[in-house]
Amino acid sequence: MNQKTLTKLEYDKITALLEEQATSFRGRQLCRRLKPMTDMERIDTAQEQTAAAFTRLIKKGRISFGDAAPVEESMKRLEIGAALGSGELLRICRLLQNTGRAKAYGRHDTQEESADCLDIYFEQFDPLTTLSNEIDRCILSEEEISDDASPTLKRIRRSMDSINEKVHTTLNGLVNGSLRTYLQDPIITMRGDRYCLPVKAEYRNQVSGMIHDQSATGSTLFMEPMAVVKLNNDLKELYAKEQEEIQVILARLSEETAGYIEEIRTDYRCLTDLDFIFARGQLAMSMNGSRPILNEEGRIHIRNGRHPLLDARKVVPITVTLGQDFSLLIITGPNTGGKTVSLKTVGLFTLMGQAGLHIPASDRSELAVFHQVYADIGDEQSIEQSLSTFSSHMTNIVSFLKDVDERSLVLFDELGAGTDPTEGAALAIAILSYLHDRDIRTMATTHYSELKVFALSTPGVENACCEFDVESLRPTYHLLIGIPGKSNAFAISGKLGLPDYIIEDAKMRLSEQDISFEDLLTDLETSKRTIEKEQDEIQAHRREMERMKAQLRQKEERLEEQKEKILREANDKANAILREAKEVADETIKNFHRFGKENISAADMERERERLRKKIKDTSSSPSLKTQKPKKEHKASDFKLGESVRVLSMNLTGTIRSLPDARGNVTVQMGILSSQVHISDLEIMEEQNPFSTSRKKHTGGGKIKMGKSLSVSPEINLLGRTVDEAVSELDKYLDDAILSHLNSVRVVHGKGTGALRKGIHEFLRRQKHVKSYHLAEYGEGDAGVTIVELK
Repeated sequence: MNQKTLTKLEYDKITALLEEQATSFRGRQLCRRLKPMTDMERIDTAQEQTAAAFTRLIKKGRISFGDAAPVEESMKRLEIGAALGSGELLRICRLLQNTGRAKAYGRHDTQEESADCLDIYFEQFDPLTTLSNEIDRCILSEEEISDDASPTLKRIRRSMDSINEKVHTTLNGLVNGSLRTYLQDPIITMRGDRYCLPVKAEYRNQVSGMIHDQSATGSTLFMEPMAVVKLNNDLKELYAKEQEEIQVILARLSEETAGYIEEIRTDYRCLTDLDFIFARGQLAMSMNGSRPILNEEGRIHIRNGRHPLLDARKVVPITVTLGQDFSLLIITGPNTGGKTVSLKTVGLFTLMGQAGLHIPASDRSELAVFHQVYADIGDEQSIEQSLSTFSSHMTNIVSFLKDVDERSLVLFDELGAGTDPTEGAALAIAILSYLHDRDIRTMATTHYSELKVFALSTPGVENACCEFDVESLRPTYHLLIGIPGKSNAFAISGKLGLPDYIIEDAKMRLSEQDISFEDLLTDLETSKRTIEKEQDEIQAHRREMERMKAQLRQKEERLEEQKEKILREANDKANAILREAKEVADETIKNFHRFGKENISAADMERERERLRKKIKDTSSSPSLKTQKPKKEHKASDFKLGESVRVLSMNLTGTIRSLPDARGNVTVQMGILSSQVHISDLEIMEEQNPFSTSRKKHTGGGKIKMGKSLSVSPEINLLGRTVDEAVSELDKYLDDAILSHLNSVRVVHGKGTGALRKGIHEFLRRQKHVKSYHLAEYGEGDAGVTIVELK
């Protein structure tokens, strides 16, 4: 792609914005090197990756891939058998930890989530947890190795601590005892890794020991008393052994790491590739971008496009079409009206789309894939080369005019400007005709009226203008396709205070043809605005009709559901009554036959008859069948329109639709049913606050307050606890979190020695209701916080 065009269209500023979204060195490098592509398959792949990253960011939030420092140099050293330093091993450890977090992020939470093109990257990850845990256990920082890295190192450091304690005890005894009067200051100091005392020079013979240094004035000698010489020698030997053992530990860790060279390389490559891809997705989110539809037929249709380098809150969206009904678009209008921005927007969107980036435009925007984009934008006059504005433009045009073809996009800004208007217009028409005859997609901005006439009279060429509000003397920045820009010089001059007689004199100097042409432009612009306003009103009415149709359809569905529910309940009650009646009848007939066959006394028959009568009475008076009485008597004045009531005889709820008449009857709407009901058969329903803390939920085990889940925090702080105290407190907290239906919680345990974190992780690994857990990301607590996902 033409590098000069990339600079003119400010493509480098887009890659700079993209680079800000990446976190790794190689990821930022890939962002800087991103160039537009011409292969349709590669462009589609890049666009699909950006879209997949965009979707994951929307669903799961942003992911950090860490700094992911380059590891290739370390891998080459491992291949030749060299040992790595603590800093290199720590960088590999952080890389593997980032890999583990990225792999967890890449898992699909549910089976319903469809796979995407990024799964192949996440599936290649191998966090090598055993190796990263071992490095993390042995190396605390680039300058510090853990005591637990090896039993030998632990024994050496224990001996060093013991000797250090003896040295300090001996020296403290000398400082506070026999040598007190010989010392310049009662302190213990170090000289060349040896513990010394500051002795006054005049007492050098009274103190037995070795002189290691003296002050600048010579009044103080730093002497090592003979009582601690051997201890210091032993301590120095232990220092040497400590360094030897650290090298042994680093060599062992390097040897273990060397067994996973290819896995680490793959992790690094996939991690930085995803960093680059997610940077593109993040840029699309920040620009509110969408994936363009790409074609190789030269069609461009940008819907509500916004230049990505302008303030999103102020930029006016434009809609541009090119390559469908016309291949040449000529844009006219006043200065600072947005012509150049429109030109740059089309060019920059083309470059972004071919680089695999989303564009800040509405969905279904379409872009064409061009092999080259040529742009002549801006003033390039050069004093050193003696080039005028016209000459510089023409030099640039000549440089690419011989190379353009049907797979090129050409952008001209103020074509033919900077010279005699008549010759400039003629030259501009000739250049545009040449490109148009070759069917080359072209956009040009101009002030020449001759080019407006050329567009009106030539098939396949279209006019466009940037709208200007004469009343406010401000451009609206709206791009109007199909209308040539009208000259507003007279109107603007009048608004700015130019005398009317001068403006009238200027108008008289125009030919009748020029005036007619300007009037025609005015009529076209007025008609365009009228048509657009009517179309907007039609669209608004259509949307309102669709909304009302949707509401009516929902209302009909609700009424149908209520109708089916009422009929279902009525059938259930009728079936219950019939079953009950059949059971009573069957029992009566059965007893009748039994009494006829057996010799049963009249008293027994009477008792049986009384029992059946009581059963029928109980059935008819059951709660589901008998008419209930209201809890309290209501007066006619208690009922108000729209009030919710219960019809006791029908056991249905409804709404008051009319006030009580003289007989005490009101109209009650019950779903699709409307009925006249006496107020004695009604009970006013009291509204309850569904969020009241006094409301309780009854279960077989007792009563539990509904507000329980509102009091459980999504975070627990275990800082300062012992492992046993923390585990006990965490166990109870997880039970409350599960009852509260929390999906994830944060456990704050701090970094410290790592003992508390290790104990908590051991506990979490045994819990069946814990789905997964991992350390927080950088900036969210890092190794001091564990994120727990609950089932």
